[in-house]
Amino acid sequence: MTTEKPYQSPTILVIEDEENIAKLVKLYLEQASYRVMIASDGAQGLEMHAHEHPDLIILDVLLPKVDGREVLKEIRRWSATPVLMLTALHSENDRVEGLEQGADDYLSKPFSPRELVSRVKAILRRIAPRPEPSEETLCYPGLAIFPAPHRVEVDDKVVDLTAKEFMLLLTLASVPDQVFTREALLNRVWGFDYLGDSRTVDVHVGTLRRKIERDGKQWIKTIWRVGYKFDPRGAQDPEEDDHD
Repeated sequence: MTTEKPYQSPTILVIEDEENIAKLVKLYLEQASYRVMIASDGAQGLEMHAHEHPDLIILDVLLPKVDGREVLKEIRRWSATPVLMLTALHSENDRVEGLEQGADDYLSKPFSPRELVSRVKAILRRIAPRPEPSEETLCYPGLAIFPAPHRVEVDDKVVDLTAKEFMLLLTLASVPDQVFTREALLNRVWGFDYLGDSRTVDVHVGTLRRKIERDGKQWIKTIWRVGYKFDPRGAQDPEEDDHD
């Protein structure tokens, strides 16, 4: 007789030094049936992440001991755990910087606890297993994309991409020359219930280009006022393309 493994609620690590905010977040998440752990500074958060392996991290930016941005950088060196950033900083540059460093979503303080829970649910749904756009290795001159191991090589050298950057590239490269709107890419890569805006796509395209486009190659084309497409030739076409 076999016994089914009992269901375990996703575990969320909240790294937040403001006690009242941490308690409020914990209360709402536990009401939504999540398991919640709290770290009060960046160093403790890194240690708990390494030992507890949470399913998602809610990370404040301004933390004692180790700043939230440094925490995110350290986590992204060896883990793809989704991260929702919290911050009292409201400028566009702050949000863009967090996304470029590997954050999955961004929420400014003060925030609605109900919106926070909705974003957590959306992120966890997005990371649930689902079919890849392509299961076959995609090979172009100087660029190879291996779906199963989530590996990309440029000129036979492995390029380090985040999970979202890889899925964005795979989605575009699976249908060369097809134009995808930003909204279509948000739906395919981030999920239909993503609560962010299309700027997220632009930020990820920018970091992806910097990582894979070398020696004059231009794989990802910007189609003005529409979106993006993948050029299988990697050719530059200034009349059609307009980098952001």
